Amino acid sequence: MPFRSARGKLYSGRFAEGLLPELERFASSLSVDLRLAPFDVAGSIAHARGLRAAGLITEEQLRGIERGLGRVAAEIAAGEFRFQETDEDVHTAIERRLTELDPDGGARLHTGRSRNDQIALDLRLYCREACARLTRALAGAAAALADRAVAAGRLVMPGYTHLQRAQPVPVGLHLLAHAQPLLRDAARVRHAYQAADEMPLGAGALAGSTLPLRREVVAAELGFGRLSANPMDAVADRDFLLDLLHAGVSIAIHLSRLAEDVVLWASSEFGFVRLPDRVATGSSLMPQKKNPDVAELIRGRSGRALGGYTALVTVLKGLPMAYDRDLQEDKVALFAVVDNAEACLEATRLLVEELDFDAERLAAALEDQGLYATDAAERLVAEGVPFRRAHHRVAGQVRAGEFRAPWGPERSVQLRRLDVAAQARAVRREAARLRRWAEANPPPLPLPDTVRSR
Repeated sequence: MPFRSARGKLYSGRFAEGLLPELERFASSLSVDLRLAPFDVAGSIAHARGLRAAGLITEEQLRGIERGLGRVAAEIAAGEFRFQETDEDVHTAIERRLTELDPDGGARLHTGRSRNDQIALDLRLYCREACARLTRALAGAAAALADRAVAAGRLVMPGYTHLQRAQPVPVGLHLLAHAQPLLRDAARVRHAYQAADEMPLGAGALAGSTLPLRREVVAAELGFGRLSANPMDAVADRDFLLDLLHAGVSIAIHLSRLAEDVVLWASSEFGFVRLPDRVATGSSLMPQKKNPDVAELIRGRSGRALGGYTALVTVLKGLPMAYDRDLQEDKVALFAVVDNAEACLEATRLLVEELDFDAERLAAALEDQGLYATDAAERLVAEGVPFRRAHHRVAGQVRAGEFRAPWGPERSVQLRRLDVAAQARAVRREAARLRRWAEANPPPLPLPDTVRSR
């Protein structure tokens, strides 16, 4: 007796006919969740080993399931997998193909498992890997800023508040000011990793299983740090996605601020940076133009992160416990934000490596006497004048057009003990530590050799 109707649905025993073709297409998520296939295969192998440990399948049946899943994974990786109209999601497609290869194994694999806890597992596996990739990319961008800060040497530039010239700062200090937020973003990403490092399988549809499932075996196979505590929460929880998307939003905001500085620096009005042809574009009409399009795109793509986060929050805000089909939309937002963060971090790294600061334009800007007004007030303080009086005296000189700087930019920076080299070394050390963490995490998955080698 077949285990599925002609429609090929996993729930076909309850229905006499399938969805309308138009609604079949509307409900399908396969085009989006196909990228979860390696994680679905790994989770299924671990689940099968848990079934074996529980005595629910034999060793021979386990070997058959693993061989079949290995074949499925190889076909998907090679682009040879033949999808069918009835494959509404990646889970259905994989189980359907496994059943074709090993009918008995395919019929047994879903024992004690629902697609509700299955997708929760796949998402957590994906998020752990995505966190490692993003950590590596953040380390690369931060290290690039540190390297460029060192390369800038003794170059000094005006620092700004309210976009008005404020005080002289080393170019390297300004670059490293953009590295620090990226290091904080790495901490956010690693927090998201910890949030995702929880094994939900065994929760079933929402209330667990009467079968003696060995959840700890599955968790060990997949390298999870802990088991989910409540089965209803396990299938409904997407907080770990919110954590990762929030980190993606933070990354986008910080890269947008850096990109905005580059756009300003490259403008004719500032002229602090010359953009090599490799990181600039021109105009189809105006022959003289060299545009900072890469920086502008990084700045503009922050909207993708904000949009994805808003979309997911909107999906989650009113859902009753436990699983609801609305959650199918979580992957659209997740993949968009992660892909955007990776692409923007790589573009930022390449852009930073190519920044060419114009020493002459910087020196000209540093002739602005007002940049040294704070230094003059603090020199009076050092001579015993109360600060408020010193501030008032220097402000009066500025207002009367009589202020003269007590020294130049190099002395100003020296007196404020702005050790760019030490900061750059610290950023490099942290970037190296983040790379090591990313190389060590997540633990290897029980994937077939045909997939692992790719």
